[in-house]
Amino acid sequence: MSFSTALSGLNAANADLNVKSNNIANVNTTGFKMSRAEFGDVFAVSAFGSSSRTAIGSGTVLQNVAQQFNQGNLEFTENSLDLAISGEGFFALAPTLDSGEVIYSRAGEFGVDNNGYIVSNEGWYLRTFPVDAQGNISATSMNATSPIQLPASVGAPEATTELTIATNLPSTSPGIIDSGTGNILAIDPTDDETYSFTTSATIYDSLGNEHIVTTYYQHIDESALDGGVAVGDNQWQMAVYVDGGDVKGGTAGVPYALETDARISFNANGLLNSVDADPSTAAIEDVNLAFTDGAPTEWLSGAETQAIALSLRGSTQNSGAFNVGALTVNGFPTGRLTGVQVSEEGLIRAQYSNGQAIPIGKIAMGNFSNTQALNKIGSTAWKETTDSGPVIAGEASTGSFGQIQAGALETSNVDLTAELVGLITAQRNFQANSKAIETNNTITQTIIQLG
Repeated sequence: MSFSTALSGLNAANADLNVKSNNIANVNTTGFKMSRAEFGDVFAVSAFGSSSRTAIGSGTVLQNVAQQFNQGNLEFTENSLDLAISGEGFFALAPTLDSGEVIYSRAGEFGVDNNGYIVSNEGWYLRTFPVDAQGNISATSMNATSPIQLPASVGAPEATTELTIATNLPSTSPGIIDSGTGNILAIDPTDDETYSFTTSATIYDSLGNEHIVTTYYQHIDESALDGGVAVGDNQWQMAVYVDGGDVKGGTAGVPYALETDARISFNANGLLNSVDADPSTAAIEDVNLAFTDGAPTEWLSGAETQAIALSLRGSTQNSGAFNVGALTVNGFPTGRLTGVQVSEEGLIRAQYSNGQAIPIGKIAMGNFSNTQALNKIGSTAWKETTDSGPVIAGEASTGSFGQIQAGALETSNVDLTAELVGLITAQRNFQANSKAIETNNTITQTIIQLG
């Protein structure tokens, strides 16, 4: 019996050595989770379920190789598709495009394959939840997930519909008048004596083509006549032009009018009072640039006609110099895919050269009631088992799920120093049990010689 007891000790020490050696071998494996050998003693009992108080144990047995899912350190990289989970949870992966099987991993070394899918080093496809235009998901079931494919390398343009220009128009600027008639003088973009100041902005048509819109401001002389009546103080005239080469019916190099005689009025405090624009009186602060003489502007490029609301909100008139306090424009040109952005919540956005970042999916996370019961399949991946419980699907940074750190990898959670010390201990245990067998052999030989 003493031989088998010592042999069980040898087997246990050997198992401990194997587990620790495997841990040490994977000290540099991304997302690796170390294991721990767990042992129990062996004790003989009678058929009645009891044992004598003088009974001696029969050795030890390996009961479990328990996976340790404590957090590994994060190592930062320059790759936006290197992803690390800080906290609980696993990435959900698909072994093939059409597979309903789900594999779970903490190794976030992802890249893009030749078909534009985000895949792991093993070629497994990253599963994501579908999202709407705002990046919201409608369901967190793992059945709702699918492999994610980056969109086409060209992003669709969006035509400009809103332009905001907030300026300060100096109250001290000399007034302009038609010296021949005493009337208001029309703005002529080719004659700088007909306007006081100018500013430009870039707008986009429905095909993503750029067009330069130039706005001209004229400080109207207070004595200038409009319908035989002097306009008075704090009156400005505004005209808006694009290059005629951009417009059907226009001539390249010759300004083409989008708006010719918008009237801007300020109150005594220098605040915007009203804006009157052709073809009709516009709402305060706004000018409609879609029409000139009642006809929509048609781009030579073949892009759709568009209505652009020019807002002067925030414009002032005071004694300061002319300046543009704010200039904002919506719309954007055709974009080229330049990269991928992943948030802490796992929202994946495709980034384009036109500045757009479009949500295309949210990383599916999985967790389990008993992670130690997951089935190891190699390549730092696991599968669900009956003992692990069904997967709990969800989003990063919610509930029990950790955050996703883009541009980082979770390193192995192996404590190399502790494992090396444990390796020495396991070796000593092996040697001690070998000595026990040697001693038992000596005793046996002595007994035989006595016979």
